[in-house]
Amino acid sequence: MMSLLVVGTVAFDKIETPFGKTDKILGGAATFIGMAASMLDVKTGIVSVIGDDFPDEHIDLMESKNLDLAGVEKVEGGKTFYWSGRYHNDMNSRDTLVTELNVLENFQPEVPVGWRKPEVLMLGNLHPLVQKSVLNQLEERPKLVILDTMNFWMDLTWDELMDVLKDVDVLTINDEEARQMSKEYSLVKAAKKILEMGPHTLIIKKGEHGALLFHENNVFFAPALPLEDVFDPTGAGDTFAGGFSGFLAKTKNYSFENMKRAIIYGSALASFTVEKFGTDRLAELTDEDLVERLDIFKSLTNFDIELD
Repeated sequence: MMSLLVVGTVAFDKIETPFGKTDKILGGAATFIGMAASMLDVKTGIVSVIGDDFPDEHIDLMESKNLDLAGVEKVEGGKTFYWSGRYHNDMNSRDTLVTELNVLENFQPEVPVGWRKPEVLMLGNLHPLVQKSVLNQLEERPKLVILDTMNFWMDLTWDELMDVLKDVDVLTINDEEARQMSKEYSLVKAAKKILEMGPHTLIIKKGEHGALLFHENNVFFAPALPLEDVFDPTGAGDTFAGGFSGFLAKTKNYSFENMKRAIIYGSALASFTVEKFGTDRLAELTDEDLVERLDIFKSLTNFDIELD
């Protein structure tokens, strides 16, 4: 079994924050997920689509992280998916300025033969029918299927989303999306409803306020690292997903207890992504950096208390 198969976008982003702005830089959910997972020495394959405008230097960077790009289709004469956004001063909200689907519009993913038995499948935020088509191409059901989605698909493809959710183990969404999906304001009530839709485990991401993990009657909360400067939040959620799925693929332990550890790895990696634009921080990250950051997370959440 190959370890981790990631399906999602490889894209161009153009970003503006209170700290500065970029030209077109490397982005996309699969890019962040894959680069995060690579920090855990996990064999990772990517299924995506790019245009022939995608520069070799980006390919070289991803391959230098030992990402298998056999499943990345290059469309001759096509243009790569492009997103541009501007963040507000609080960095929690942003305006989308440009979205150009380009080659993504007619994307029909094809899983390479060597990747049809992945241990863990990470389905990035794409049309539910695209996510379903990937599941249908696999020769064996993965040990763990993780799916990310967003309010856009809830609005436009509810029935298709509900169908694919039945085949999923872990769903990862943010707090706003959890409330929309469940029609409940309380995240505890929201989680109960969503867990009845198919997945046995739910992660609710709360940005700078950490993440919640729900499984049956168990709840775990992981903090986000309080950072002095958040430079660019783009890709932080996908980096989190890459750390989470990568850790589980590496350890081959899918218990609730191990998912707690996986969430901390995801949170630690996401805390790096926001420190620079795009993938710049992940590109230069070392094992020592990650160990040091994990120690900080441990000290954030570790305490002794005497109970009578």
